[in-house]
Amino acid sequence: MPYHTKPKEETPLNKPRKQLSKLQVEYMKEHSKKHTPEHNKEMRRLMKLGFCIEQSHRLAMKNVGK
Repeated sequence: MPYHTKPKEETPLNKPRKQLSKLQVEYMKEHSKKHTPEHNKEMRRLMKLGFCIEQSHRLAMKNVGK
């Protein structure tokens, strides 16, 4: 990567919402079996901010870990 460029920050794909969608709730039921409560909490927070499932997982792994 050239010295004058910064890595791009993730931007939410969706609008912020107060609750998770049905798809997100179903996904988190299965996903939560394989990851820690801290990871799952971070993912839920990110999804409510508007990040999609893949983005929120990637950021939660980076920030919190498994």
